[in-house]
Amino acid sequence: MLTDEYVKRVYAQVEARDPEQPEFLQAVMEVFETIEPVFKDHPEYEKSGVLERLVEPERVIKFRVPWIDDEGHVQVNRGYRIQFNSAIGPYKGGLRFHPTVTESVIKFLGFEQIFKNSLTGLPMGGGKGGSDFDPKGRSDAEVMRFCQSFMTELQRHVGQFTDVPAGDINVGAREVGYMFGQYKRLRNEFAGVLTGKGLEFGGSLARTEATGYGLCYYTQEALRVLRNDSFAGKTVVVSGSGNVAIFAIEKAQELGANVVTCSDSNGYIYDPNGIDLDIVKDIKLEHRGRIKEYADRVASAEYHEGCSEVWTVPCDIALPCATQNEIDEPHAQALVDNGCTVVCEGANMPSTPAAIAVYQNNGVLYGPAKAANAGGVAVSGLEMSQNSYRLSWTFEETDKRLQGIMESIVAESLAAAKQYGHEGDLMMGANIAGFIKVANAMVAEGII
Repeated sequence: MLTDEYVKRVYAQVEARDPEQPEFLQAVMEVFETIEPVFKDHPEYEKSGVLERLVEPERVIKFRVPWIDDEGHVQVNRGYRIQFNSAIGPYKGGLRFHPTVTESVIKFLGFEQIFKNSLTGLPMGGGKGGSDFDPKGRSDAEVMRFCQSFMTELQRHVGQFTDVPAGDINVGAREVGYMFGQYKRLRNEFAGVLTGKGLEFGGSLARTEATGYGLCYYTQEALRVLRNDSFAGKTVVVSGSGNVAIFAIEKAQELGANVVTCSDSNGYIYDPNGIDLDIVKDIKLEHRGRIKEYADRVASAEYHEGCSEVWTVPCDIALPCATQNEIDEPHAQALVDNGCTVVCEGANMPSTPAAIAVYQNNGVLYGPAKAANAGGVAVSGLEMSQNSYRLSWTFEETDKRLQGIMESIVAESLAAAKQYGHEGDLMMGANIAGFIKVANAMVAEGII
């Protein structure tokens, strides 16, 4: 519950203006509840209307995306780009192609991105975008035509010094390549306007692995500092089977964990012998198949319908890497009852507020998404730097920088939490540390 009168007043305004945007309201409340102590030390924030400006995007762009399918029929989707806050740098954030995309979803993602980008220490503002287009079941030609139409409008609003999108759910190297090609065609310039590009045309080594690897670097550092512990010998449950999940599994295994699950939108696999990642990569990355195929190929594996039931599998560490609100209160309680003591988030806002309360009431080490999954945008920022320099760093150099950034996020979060009387609270610390940097920049730049 909110107690500070200024914070309460601004949240009431948000609720009155956007009552039909539950995901956005959830994200705002989660941040507001944790940053309240800051305002006693910084009265200039209220005087400058920092919160009132922070919750309103600087720009909301909504557009139609017409394209022609393989049967010659015209299809029309909705496209979005929400440029939320540019106080510390050009807008930066991914593009999501999924039927569940709405303005509320894009706003919550963009709002979270402000603080996530701030935590990386890199000069990037917050933005997000996407479409309700579903690439699943579509041919490469259909995906290309959609991406070209999407970028035909989006190119008016982005640029390497203005807004640099990246990938997100269902937007990988294929989609980024098609969009980058269309941007180059329309603008006649070769610029670092998108990240997650192919290595042949300005992409960065370690970008594909970055979110999953970064999640594990964050978790490992939090375990070291707070528990004098590590991944070694731990049983880990992972949800999802996209890039974030796959490379979280890979790094967790390298760090000595036994990862026993992954999932997709239909169900999950459980392999007590440990996930054979080569098979998962073949199914998901090479053939865009369904995760249940794993159980057909591995004798020790079980397939279960219902992706959310993955959280009933006993484990020491849970890494949700699928989508928002995938862990509710009953599933959080199931994790705790089955011995889980660590939850670090690879997806964006995968835990409901009630689930987070379960973690906190039971002493679970909880790493919030805006901190734990910041590795993807961190390496996107490093890709922007490489593009500006017209050079390419080695995988090892980029990965070392990523690890350093994730370890710094843990340190900054814990320092902020301690300063405001909540020692060890990674969620409060991340929100405060990310917010203060942005708020100070907003005050310095005037009422804009």
